[in-house]
Order: sequence, then structure tokens, then C-alpha cells
Amino acid sequence: MNDAAPAPTPAPAPRKRARVRAPELIGKGGWLNTGGEELTLADLRGKIVLLDFWTFCCVNCLHVLDELRDLEEKHRDTLVIVGVHSPKFVHEAEHQAVVDAVERYEVHHPVLDDPELATWKQYAVRAWPTLVVIDPEGYVVAQHAGEGHANAIRTLVEELEAEHGAKGTLRRGDGPYVAPEPVATDLRFPGKAITLPSGNFLVSDTTRHRLVELAADGETVVRRIGEGVFREPQGLARLPDGRVIVADTVNHSLRAYDPESGAIELVAGTGRQWWQGSPTSGPAPEVDLSSPWDVAWWQGKVWIAMAGVHQLWTYDPETKTVGVAAGTTNEGLVDGPAAEAWFAQPSGLAAAGDRLWIADSETSALRWIDTDGVVHTAVGTGLFDFGHRDGDAGQALLQHPLGVTALPDGSVAVSDTYNHALRRYDPATGEVTTLATDLREPSDAVLVDGDIVVVESARHRLTRLRLPEEAVRVEAVAHRTRREATEVAPGRLRLDVVFRAPTGQKLDERYGPSTRLLVSSTPPELLLGGEGTGTDLFRELDLNPEVAEGVLHVSAMAASCDDDPANAYPACHVHQQDWGVPVKLTDAGASRLPLILAGMDETV
Repeated sequence: MNDAAPAPTPAPAPRKRARVRAPELIGKGGWLNTGGEELTLADLRGKIVLLDFWTFCCVNCLHVLDELRDLEEKHRDTLVIVGVHSPKFVHEAEHQAVVDAVERYEVHHPVLDDPELATWKQYAVRAWPTLVVIDPEGYVVAQHAGEGHANAIRTLVEELEAEHGAKGTLRRGDGPYVAPEPVATDLRFPGKAITLPSGNFLVSDTTRHRLVELAADGETVVRRIGEGVFREPQGLARLPDGRVIVADTVNHSLRAYDPESGAIELVAGTGRQWWQGSPTSGPAPEVDLSSPWDVAWWQGKVWIAMAGVHQLWTYDPETKTVGVAAGTTNEGLVDGPAAEAWFAQPSGLAAAGDRLWIADSETSALRWIDTDGVVHTAVGTGLFDFGHRDGDAGQALLQHPLGVTALPDGSVAVSDTYNHALRRYDPATGEVTTLATDLREPSDAVLVDGDIVVVESARHRLTRLRLPEEAVRVEAVAHRTRREATEVAPGRLRLDVVFRAPTGQKLDERYGPSTRLLVSSTPPELLLGGEGTGTDLFRELDLNPEVAEGVLHVSAMAASCDDDPANAYPACHVHQQDWGVPVKLTDAGASRLPLILAGMDETV
């Protein structure tokens, strides 16, 4: 027996990282949340910097904002998060819209308004959201796309704190964030509204995390409801028993509010966000949900616009169960049987007889599902085309609508949010017209005695309009997303999704492959081979030389677990992202397309 003390185990050497100098932060919109100061990377030297490339239309970006709040608080003396606002829609390039969004979503760090995507291009970003970590010496050390990376970034921040603390290159202390002055209003970025039997309005006061009951004049506050219960509530729907179902969006839950007793009850959701592999049906309080944005009573159930996973779900108050009703979780515009349809952040619902109307925001589309479970599109073509154009529905354009309201004549009013307009679609004629303009981010509307009351979200009020007998005339405009197409060569294209398991983790392969890759295209003819689902994070694609341009839809997921042999039940983490990559086929284009899920692309 050897009584000598064992030699101490040497500490693991820091992981060797690529040394890539971080490009400067530039954006014509300037800086928010800095007290008017312009920031440069030199100003941030000595801090760990996390760039969050986001845009406020993107629900996945909003998820990441919430994921980062705890990290931001725990490491506030060493870490500076900088939001780089990189617009998809034309409206998102308006500076005031960015100012509103920063307040609306309670962003408590500096934000660079980059309307021309200058910094986005410098960092070769391809997807919202993307996170880039810069070390205290000004070098990029990691990049992550999509959701689920907070734990990996936390580990990396702790590594960088230790490494640069030892080197003397870490600077502790307060960061550059300066909170804006609060504004006093009765509502703050309200989301949705309904009428109560009393004639009063019930409004989701989203940014103040509560409901507000207003008198029939739409202005006088009767009561405020649910302080400390809700987090960014959105949709509201009355049940036959008089209760109101509330989409408690950031709590990933549904709650029931009884206007008579004032009672609030959790009826669906665990409070955790749904991830791939989680149950998609079962007892309502035991199933995870993901950013429910609107609710509607139709066909004896509560239908849920599950914006966070691009699906429709249902909640049955009788059986107290939930389940997926339509959508695959893939983001895009595909019609057909419910189980095969694709949605893109559905955000508004309206029941009208044998149709449930859907405002499908990210495809700028008006859609519906029928009683046979078939999904149809009335207006809209896909993720990248939007604008304000009336006329035949086949060529009409919307811009990120969030609400839809059934009208008595069988037509529907669309809260065309980023066009600041109220639009109308008539199924009988197939025509789209404009009912009203000069609204400010309308997100919902409700009929009252022949008038329509619009939730003007960015004016923090309800606005009553007389439904016009004639439509407003608007000069037609059409847009495409500001993202430039990636030039690729026709024929064989190597797709590589880059994923490196974070420090202290390994791929979770206890129950089979821990990665998944799904590839498709718009138009479908773009791909002659390589579409479909597989478990490898690479794919050889065959691009059709007869198709000049299109969009590659790529969805990737990887699961990693803490690599600790002593722990029989290691914590596991899901990393996932959907990319819509506009491509243009040219002979001089690239033959390899790298998409970074987590890590750095080290292939030369």
C-alpha cells in the first residue's frame, strides 16, 4: 500500500481557439440604450462581448433574448451583450420601430441599429438569431445560430473570465448600458383585445405583463389584472362558460381568467419551452408549449397559434388535453393536409363558420384551415416576398400581419402590422383591398356595433374606425427581404452544418443519433437530389441548372449532454436552427455552403 498522496491532476489546458479579429460595429441607425454614446470595439476592450444579431419580427430571436437574461445578470461586470438589429422587413429598418421594439421586449443592453445589414455582412451572418462571442482582446472565438446555446455560452464566458483574468486582459466593472426614461401610458404595446358581455374591452397589455379591462369607450381603465402572473400575454378567447383563455406567451402557457370572480388558473403548459423530442400531446398541464401567440374557440376546442414552433395546436377544456393540430415545425409556406403543412410564426386566429383564419406573419400570408383539416393560402407566397399591393389575391402583398378578424359579410379584416394598415380579403371575389392606413403596428381588431376597434400597438391605444364603404387607394409597393442571395454553382453543392459540442459536453447518442438535418427548397425543382431528412449534419445537394434562383430550407438539430462520468443523469441541451437561404445559381458560385449551428468553421 502506498501512503504517499497522489499527484494532483493538472488542470485541463484551455481549448485552442481560432484567432479571428472582430470587425468593427457599424450601423447607420446608431446606438440605443447607451445614453447617446457611440460605441466601438475599442471602447469594449477588456470585456467579453456577445453580439446578438436579431430582428424584432423573429420569435426565435425573442426566445434568445429571454435565454440570455440570466447570463447577462450573473456576468454583468465582465460581459457586455450588444444587440445588432438586422432587419428582415422594410418596416424593421425604420429607426423608430427599432426604438419601440427595444422597449417592447425589454432589451436591457446596448443595441446597434444596422438597417443596411453592414455589420451582419462583416460577420458573414446567415440567420436570425446568430450569437458571436468576442474575447477581451477583440478576437472572435465562437459563433452560434438559433436557440438553446445559453449554457454553452455561459461555459465559454467562465473560461474566458479565468483565462483573461490570469493574463490581466479582463476589465471588470459596469458596462455601457444606460436605461431610457420610462413613459407613462395606460397601455404599453397592447397585443390583442376582445369584448366582454358587459360591453367593456379586455386587452392584453403585453409589455406591462398584465391584462387591462377598459370601459366601452375604449379608454377608461376599469381594472388591471394579473400583475406578477403573466409575461407578455397576447391572445384572448372567450369560452362558452364565460371564462377567457389567455395566451401567456413568454411563460409558454395558457391561463383561464374568470371576469366574474377575478380568478386566474393555469390550464396548459409547464412554463418550459417546447423542444424537438418533447411530447406533442397529453394532459395539458404536463406538456411544454412554445410562445402561444393567439387563441380562438372553434369546433369545440381552443385553437392555439403556436408561433414558437410554427404550428397550430388545440386545447380541449373538457378532457384538459393539448395536442398538435397542424404543421410540421418546419418554417415556410406549404399547404395541404394538416400533418404536412408548413407555417411561419402564426400569430393571429379568427373563427368563421367552417374556416379558421390564420395570420401567418413571417410569410406575410393570410391562410385558413377547413373542417377536414386541410390548410389553404389566400394571400402570400413565402418567406421573402412582402409589401402593400391590393387587387387579385394571387398577386396581393401583406407585410408581417399579426391579426385577423372575421367580418359579418364573410370577408376578413387583416391587421397588416408592418404596413400600418387594415386590409380586407373577400373570399367571394378573391380581392384584397385596404380599409385604413395611418395606423401604427396594428396587431388585432374587434367588431363593435358596426365599427371596428383596432389595437394600435405602437400607439398604445385602441382606435375606433367606421368600416368604409369604399376602400382606401394605396400606391402599390412590393419588397423582398434585404438579405442578399448566396451565389452557388449549379450541380453538386456540399452543405455543411458546423456543430462543435461545447466544452464539457458531448453528443448525446445514448438512444441513437443525436443530430438531425432536414433539407428542402422553394421551388421544389431547385433540388434534383439531397432533399429530405437524415442524421448527418452534412449533405451533398444536386442543384438544378435550369432554376436560376430559389431558397434552400435547412433545419438542423443537435443534442449534447454534460460529459461527467460520475453523473448518471447528466443535463442535456438541444441546439436547433432553421435557415432559409436565398441562393442564385452562377457558374462562378461556391461549391460548399457552410451554416454554423455552433462553433467556428475551420474548413479552408
